[in-house]
Amino acid sequence: MLETSARLLELLSLLQLKRDWTSSELAARLDVSTRTVRADIGKLRSLGYPVDARPGVAGGYRLVAGTAMPPLLLDDDEAVAVAVGLGAVATRGIGVEETSLTALAKLEQVLPSRLRRRVEAVREATSAVPGAEPPLDLPVLGGVAAAIRGHERLRFGYTKPGGSEAARHTEPQRLVSWGPLWYLLAWDLDRDDWRVFRVDRMALHAPTGARFAPRVIPEDKVVEYVVGRVSKGSWKYRARILVHASAAEVAAKIQIPVDIEAVDESTCRVVLGADDADQLALWIAQLDVDIEVIEGDGLAAAFDRLSTRFRRVSAAPSGGS
Repeated sequence: MLETSARLLELLSLLQLKRDWTSSELAARLDVSTRTVRADIGKLRSLGYPVDARPGVAGGYRLVAGTAMPPLLLDDDEAVAVAVGLGAVATRGIGVEETSLTALAKLEQVLPSRLRRRVEAVREATSAVPGAEPPLDLPVLGGVAAAIRGHERLRFGYTKPGGSEAARHTEPQRLVSWGPLWYLLAWDLDRDDWRVFRVDRMALHAPTGARFAPRVIPEDKVVEYVVGRVSKGSWKYRARILVHASAAEVAAKIQIPVDIEAVDESTCRVVLGADDADQLALWIAQLDVDIEVIEGDGLAAAFDRLSTRFRRVSAAPSGGS
């Protein structure tokens, strides 16, 4: 039985090479008879692999697309490429981050240690422009994503902003990528309430194996809740501005957490904040639209410093060679 299973895997690997194989060619590669090849093809079909048989001199066997997704066989180089690619896709902000992470978690679970080392070597040798992509702690992110997908309770150590550590027991709901960071929205079982955790501050414990019924939250509410908890809870500078642009235009341009309230088709009010007032002023200036500061002395002062700096630069004589 073991010999038959190994032969089936080798046959499947050959068929995945995207070419036609005659019975004689497969028999020679597998060192079996053509009758055994035909029997093995039948076994693969019974397992859900759609193997097409083409008659004639130019015909043969070929693996084709089917209606279901059977297990795939990957060689070493392909497995490494897929693992690295999934990690990269998880940072792209194209709507498949969580799915990519769960797929990556499944793949890394079965990767041999030699391939895991190759994947890690690629990641360690790769750099990204700061701010272009969220940094990934793939083992943690993959573990969190797998717990979300499997509706499994999650235990982890968590480092608070002040540096103190605490153990948390949660029902993980959703991962949200935001700027350079990842956040987990979860139901905290000890506090009987929703909490938001920065993933880079989490240290996962062993899987609990305990399942839970997920609490249904619309996707827009998830993002809204995370934005509210993360931003408003940590802002040092808070401001409210009137922006002479549509709410949709502001939402598309601004790269920081904000609350946007439409006034009319061409005006909206925005509540926003940051730890640094000067940086906040620069972000708002990048909107390239007219604004009015309704509330926020720190922001008004930052705009004054910014305008003084720009005037000084524009008045300076240009250098030449």
